[in-house]
Amino acid sequence: MSSRDGRAPALRIEDLRKTYRDGFVALDGVSLEIASGSFFGLLGPNGAGKTTLINSIVSLARPDSGTVQVFGHDAYEEFREARRMIGVSPQEINLDKFLTVQETLTFHAGYYGVGKKKARERAEELLERFELTEKRKARTSTLSGGMKRRVMFARSLMHDPDMLFLDEPTAGVDVELRYKLWDYLRELNRGGMTMLLTTHYLEEAEELCDEVALISNGRIAARDTSAGLKETFHARSIEEVYMKVMGHAG
Repeated sequence: MSSRDGRAPALRIEDLRKTYRDGFVALDGVSLEIASGSFFGLLGPNGAGKTTLINSIVSLARPDSGTVQVFGHDAYEEFREARRMIGVSPQEINLDKFLTVQETLTFHAGYYGVGKKKARERAEELLERFELTEKRKARTSTLSGGMKRRVMFARSLMHDPDMLFLDEPTAGVDVELRYKLWDYLRELNRGGMTMLLTTHYLEEAEELCDEVALISNGRIAARDTSAGLKETFHARSIEEVYMKVMGHAG
């Protein structure tokens, strides 16, 4: 698959398999290639394999077999290089409640070897971007749910990654913030950042993503552009595609 910028694919996943100790098959031979610079959506019900797939890419879970390459780097043999290229904004709020907003950002940058001066500059930029400047000295535990989501976005960008994983990024935020985040994600993507989005808001995937893959029972059940999926499944919306694919896959 060709990339917009001529680089190696952002992700190349081949025959990834993962079975948990209780016998649950989370990934059943997933193969997926995502072009550099694309905005890619991954849709599926809870338990379909989305989170296990993301965790396998960032080495939070080790698959039983298969390979993962991040911009040509083996995700396991070249862990540091591969992980450095990825920013993650997880579904669960996982902020340290004892840190301030600014400390949250600068400490994260330090984990990736970003120098103090550059980290301060980057933090200033992102505090302003996410309208967090007035909250810089507030402990994260005192923030609203929407504010916490903004901090997690900013944190994921502190080390200037090439690819951003967004796991249910707008869950629990109001409509106004959702649209603001959409605009910012589009801006980042236009600047060349690769996006991998998981969401239960199907209109979000249809609005933002170049391509969408639907995962069910640990397998990729369908993949195409929104228009291509709607044509293939004779559907008027991605929601209708989703219902047809999942009903068939189930």
